[in-house]
Amino acid sequence: MTGEGEQVLDYPIPSAAALEPPAEWARLRQGCPVARVSLPSGDEASLLTRYDDVKRVLSDPRFTRQLSAEGAARISANESGGVFNSSLATALPQAGDAHQRWRRMVGKWFTARRMTALRPEIEAMADRLIDDMVARGDQADLKASLGFPLPVWVICTMLGVPDSDRDRFAHWSDTLLNLTRYEQAEIDAAQAEFVEYMAAHIAAKRAAPGDDLLSELIAGTDAEGRRLSDAELVGTGMGLLVAGHETTANMIGKMVAMLLADRTRWERLLADRSLVRTAVEEALRFDANPGFGMPRYIGEDAEVADIQLSAGTTVVCSMAAANRDATAFDGADEMDLGRSPNPHLAFGAGAHSCLGQALARTELQAVLDVLLRRLPTLELAVAPDDLNRVEGLAVGGLRELPVRW
Repeated sequence: MTGEGEQVLDYPIPSAAALEPPAEWARLRQGCPVARVSLPSGDEASLLTRYDDVKRVLSDPRFTRQLSAEGAARISANESGGVFNSSLATALPQAGDAHQRWRRMVGKWFTARRMTALRPEIEAMADRLIDDMVARGDQADLKASLGFPLPVWVICTMLGVPDSDRDRFAHWSDTLLNLTRYEQAEIDAAQAEFVEYMAAHIAAKRAAPGDDLLSELIAGTDAEGRRLSDAELVGTGMGLLVAGHETTANMIGKMVAMLLADRTRWERLLADRSLVRTAVEEALRFDANPGFGMPRYIGEDAEVADIQLSAGTTVVCSMAAANRDATAFDGADEMDLGRSPNPHLAFGAGAHSCLGQALARTELQAVLDVLLRRLPTLELAVAPDDLNRVEGLAVGGLRELPVRW
């Protein structure tokens, strides 16, 4: 698979600082594009770090998400593999026509046009959260005060669930996304509660529909007149709650941290607000702490970067390492707030690219616009090197983001 005697790296690869990429990324891209890594479970997989390889594998239907396949590497130390191999992952069609049908039905809610219409509400909520934050003093944890509650409110509103339940969602999603913290019994119990909650919520929506995504999906049909099954509706609701808050909440914190770590970036945005859209895209590309990456399973022999992969290999695509590939991006290790075009892979590629990327972009742009308007003097309250990563999560983030203004 790789050269004889090639060192097996522990994965995820640690980094010296929360906002900095692991030094190994550059070495692997140059000299070992298909690297042997040991996952949290102890199983081995092949890590891809080059832009072209990652994009091609994510777009290749032979590389599947069937991580429950015989011989597939287990991602985490517990049996479930967390979000990558849970009842949530298997409730939804993972490939082919069925997956595309599901995406078309759900994707109608995530068009750029709909997200643009939602933006004034998102900005108003961001304003309210900043009001509360400022009322408490002149410094705060931006992740806890704004980064986390805003996406939770947005996705709860879209799904028609009360955001008073958000602490329960936080626990349920953590059991799905944390690869190291929980015992199997805790994961099973939390997931059973989550399924029960979502099934009851869907039953209530069926009885009394509202103006929300789940109500529309319950009533909606595809081009052939078929409806989503109850299992698909439950899986969709769970998946959107998890993906819709955890990833964006963490990205808000990381984006603001990157912009404040070198304050000339923040000053440039204050001077030219038209850069907000491209600055968000560049923060997504430049993010060195995105979490695990995308695992894929190949059930037949294949070749990547002139390396033969045998059937049964699990491949991990590091989109973040690919996003720092100098063959794809000029000045790849520089944060260029005006970079355009910016074909980064933060949302994946191919048939499984992130369904909610228009929503994520809208939230990130709205938060950044409101922060620039409301808190132009915003700065980090600690040195960038003193920021701490969240450990063990399938999605990367900062434990907290201390700021002052």
